[in-house]
Amino acid sequence: MRGRIQKWGNSLALRIPKSLADEMCMRQNSSIQLMIKEGALVVTPEREPLWRLEELLEKVTEANIHREWETGSAEGDEIW
Repeated sequence: MRGRIQKWGNSLALRIPKSLADEMCMRQNSSIQLMIKEGALVVTPEREPLWRLEELLEKVTEANIHREWETGSAEGDEIW
């Protein structure tokens, strides 16, 4: 697939076609790594975790928090 480098402010920009972005699971504001390897510009998406703990905890409310439940007494060498 061919592309074109264009001016964007004081920088140069490379537009990534939707089909390639979809294949690489890239979207607007995705973080990438750029490097030159054997004379070629290599663009690699940075994989982010599917969930961040902070984002998950922000969604916990009094209405959806799980309460403790009884699991029975200790068995064998378990310490409670």
